[in-house]
Amino acid sequence: MADVFSNRFVDKVVLVTGAGGGIGRAVAARFAAEGAKVAVNDVKAEMVKAVVDEILAAGGQALAAVADVSSREQVEAMFAATEAEFGYVDVLYNNAGLIDTNRHFLEADEAWWDRIIGVNLKSVFLCSHRAAGVMARRRKGVIISTSSGGATRAHRGNVAYDATKGGIEAMTRAMALDLAPYGVRVNGVVPGFINTYGLTEDQLREREKTVPLGRYGVAEDMTGAALFLASDDAAYITGQFVSVDGGVLVQQRSANVDTFPVEGFPVIAADLK
Repeated sequence: MADVFSNRFVDKVVLVTGAGGGIGRAVAARFAAEGAKVAVNDVKAEMVKAVVDEILAAGGQALAAVADVSSREQVEAMFAATEAEFGYVDVLYNNAGLIDTNRHFLEADEAWWDRIIGVNLKSVFLCSHRAAGVMARRRKGVIISTSSGGATRAHRGNVAYDATKGGIEAMTRAMALDLAPYGVRVNGVVPGFINTYGLTEDQLREREKTVPLGRYGVAEDMTGAALFLASDDAAYITGQFVSVDGGVLVQQRSANVDTFPVEGFPVIAADLK
């Protein structure tokens, strides 16, 4: 399987969270194709099995790492199992996150907020902290996280989601400073309009009108940037983000394809004096 691309990650151990589908699945498969031993994480065991089976069938090496990454106990167990099977984690790719998070701020509640913060942001802390402790002692390692345009620009109806992505970018910069003296690099990728959630053809055609390169992205579009940041070619890069978005984020954003249009806002009577 490694011959499909190169052998640059042979003898490297990579843990990818949220790898049951979409970007995480594509990144896990690409790392395996380039020789890495890959721990495939997701909370859904059947999805993990499918990805592991796919990698093994192609001649790669993979381990099922089923865990809820918002739980410290499960994160610890996941890393312990990975280390027992493959050895120390050389690359951590934090990709786990909830994306079906639309809710207008006026209709938000604490449970909604806590769940999104736990899965999207706390998980990055838990996994990065666990990985970094070992990486720092070994004086090498790479941590990469998936951000979003929502970190620096706003999505309607996604206050909690955007807060987590802004937090990921702030964490990445701060972790990069704290871990640099120990030889650990910390970076991130920023996906644009990547079709991983089953939009209709009409929806795809409408939304891709705002993409300068003229098409929506697919999960495989994310793999090149992720593997570059994990490779020795990026040895002097830390605290940075690579946008993989077809040019979307360099332009003024059109709201006509927003996933949460104004028509979906709650009706609030203006009856207070």
